Amino acid sequence: MFARIKEDIQCVFERDPAARNSFEVLTAYPGLHALMLHRLNHRLWKWGLKWLARFLSHFGRWLTGIEIHPAATIGRRFFIDHGMGVVIGETAEIGDDCTLYHGVTLGGTSWQKGKRHPTLGNDVVVGAGAKVLGPITLGDGVRIGSNAVVVKKVPAGATVVGIPGRIVAKRAEEGEKHARRKAFAEKIGFDAYGTTQDMPDPVANAIDCMLDHIHAMDQQMQNMCKSLKALGMELDVVKLPDLGVCEISASQDPDKLGENTAETGTKEAEEEDSVK
Repeated sequence: MFARIKEDIQCVFERDPAARNSFEVLTAYPGLHALMLHRLNHRLWKWGLKWLARFLSHFGRWLTGIEIHPAATIGRRFFIDHGMGVVIGETAEIGDDCTLYHGVTLGGTSWQKGKRHPTLGNDVVVGAGAKVLGPITLGDGVRIGSNAVVVKKVPAGATVVGIPGRIVAKRAEEGEKHARRKAFAEKIGFDAYGTTQDMPDPVANAIDCMLDHIHAMDQQMQNMCKSLKALGMELDVVKLPDLGVCEISASQDPDKLGENTAETGTKEAEEEDSVK
């Protein structure tokens, strides 16, 4: 028992840089308190003392803000960070070296008896506020993003984000194609790569496709102009408008925007008078 407690304390130091000493962890970490109470309650549940196990789990919920059903199966080196609002259902199974953050729910989707809560493999991390629902399995090494809602099986090593949860992967560098996208994005005044190059963002992926399409159109137009010049046609050089104000990160003062609009209208009026 003492060896298991020592192991639980050590895993806190490994996963929480705020932990300073063993005394602090033992006295001020509700996740550890909830886990210790659950180990006692789980043993009582197996011995058939179900009411006592439920009563003590209820006391543990009042003390820590973490609700763990006594029948839930939890492996070694389990860590609940912060912990407030964590709910772990009756038929939930958690492997070794798993981590849950505050607000996580391992819940059921059915009122029928039997297996109705998730099974987590080893080394699974579930972010704050995430909900993992139903008798599904999360493979070893799975990462669940904050506030995701997961209702389907997740293979080992995958990362899940969003509502409903979807499997994503880190953006892979694509050599020449990636460099071309980046150069063209800088050319038109858009820098999606400064903030999302390592994020599995579906919006960024859509922008990538748009950049590829625009680049292809731009290249095609250049080829057409070269061909027309080769045939002896004179083409007017059109200066492309400045796209600096179209940057997503640009924040304009409404008053200045009004002034710019007024100035533009005045210039247009002057040009019309000169034409007349």
